[in-house]
Amino acid sequence: MRIAVTGAAGRLGEQVVQILAATGDHQVIAVSRRSVARTAPGPGLTSAIADYADPPALRAALRGVDTLVFVSSDGEAVHVLRHHQNVIQAAAGSGVGHIVALSALDADTGSPFCYGMSYGYTEQMLYDSGCAVSIARASIYTEFFLQLLTLARAGNEIRLPAAGGRISLVSRADVGRCLAALAVGTPTGQHHDITGPEAPGLATIAAVAGHQWETPLSYADVTPADFQIGLARGGEEAWWCYAYSTMFDSIREQRWAGVSGEVLRLTGRPPVPVRDVLAQAAGPGSAASQG
Repeated sequence: MRIAVTGAAGRLGEQVVQILAATGDHQVIAVSRRSVARTAPGPGLTSAIADYADPPALRAALRGVDTLVFVSSDGEAVHVLRHHQNVIQAAAGSGVGHIVALSALDADTGSPFCYGMSYGYTEQMLYDSGCAVSIARASIYTEFFLQLLTLARAGNEIRLPAAGGRISLVSRADVGRCLAALAVGTPTGQHHDITGPEAPGLATIAAVAGHQWETPLSYADVTPADFQIGLARGGEEAWWCYAYSTMFDSIREQRWAGVSGEVLRLTGRPPVPVRDVLAQAAGPGSAASQG
């Protein structure tokens, strides 16, 4: 089978490429907007340069592909939607039979979260594309949330506007394994919720982080306005202040609280709990961003 993976220069895309290429059973095309130095061409593995904003390059990269693992774009939501439209149209126009798409647990056109809304529209485009689809709705990455904890830390407090919201944090590696498993399987025609094994609240997450970092930490709920002011003072761009704030709007509505058994069902391995991801970090400064 000929499988293309977009976003192959990113951590998640590269992981999926390596998993699929390691089997030796498929031809894998690593598609990215720039050269992928870490993904060296070899038997069964080739690369293609195609920006999400370049439909002709996308069509050329996807020509002859059986299955596309579509790792989503990033940036401002309006550009993300256009990029997703370009990829889906290129896949359909190139005769791709199966699209395995990364989405979000809060994929809903009515979500207050800007990316939840864009994922909702993206899923509509996928189902309307004429291609068979399998959609991985990932919860918030543990690694990404670890970065937020460090940004929001003030002394021994984690100051975030989550109220009593619970989050089924999932490791990026588990998401990558699920995408790879869906890529080599029969199209499901539905979405799969990819979550961690539990959905702790912020007080629990702060306590676990404090234990791993060997310093007592507690959770302090702050107002959305105070959170935005803190981000702006920290130098965050206006767009990301808005994106983070709307994400916490959706967290307060419990849109990320669902827990599923899909990681185990798809991969044969249980999802990695929050404490284990945190244990791999040397400390607050080692947090990684989502992508």
